[in-house]
Amino acid sequence: MTTLTIDIWSDVMCPWCLVGWGNLRQALDTLDGEIAAEIRWRPFELNPDMPAEGEEQEAHLRRKYGRSAADGQAVRERMRTMAAEADVSLEWQGEGEPPPAMMWNTFAAHRLLAWALESAGPERQTALKLALFRAHFNHRRRVGEESVLLDIVEEAGLDRVAARVALDEEALSSRVRAEQRQAFDLNITGVPAMVVAGKFLIPGAQPAETYVNALRRVAAKAQG
Repeated sequence: MTTLTIDIWSDVMCPWCLVGWGNLRQALDTLDGEIAAEIRWRPFELNPDMPAEGEEQEAHLRRKYGRSAADGQAVRERMRTMAAEADVSLEWQGEGEPPPAMMWNTFAAHRLLAWALESAGPERQTALKLALFRAHFNHRRRVGEESVLLDIVEEAGLDRVAARVALDEEALSSRVRAEQRQAFDLNITGVPAMVVAGKFLIPGAQPAETYVNALRRVAAKAQG
């Protein structure tokens, strides 16, 4: 069996990143016993200038992309279909009437993900990433706020106190900034973007079969 590293540049605010993850997971299930993966999440801020108070999602998308309400509804329906095929959920799962869907600044979330990888390893980092996806899409929590992020860290089984200390470390912030610059060096301009074995780029949320074929090609090259 071949083990490949997969670095995923992604943002917590990105629904296509969750869809891409679902399809990648299906591909790895198909390849079970043939190819294993060490997955590492890398930072990509879709909205680095987002203010601390966030912005209502639909208003943000209209402002940023100039799309109409009808266009927005069509995109949401397409995302729902693709999410269902990927066996992931973008839907509200809380009790009662859902709060407004929001967009948040994610720099602190990316710092915590970098800290999780460094301190606890790839599997725990993935657990935190998925917890952040659930918090944002399914529970509409305020994932731009430090206290909320630390709650999510704790719920994901990581050390809350250590996470709080990490958020104040300038070296951690510098590392996240460097990894974001690396994305541009790799010609990554949108997410998700997966870099396999350090050099093979798979852009966008691809179908599971595309990931299966790509990983097999990379594994064959790795074996010489």
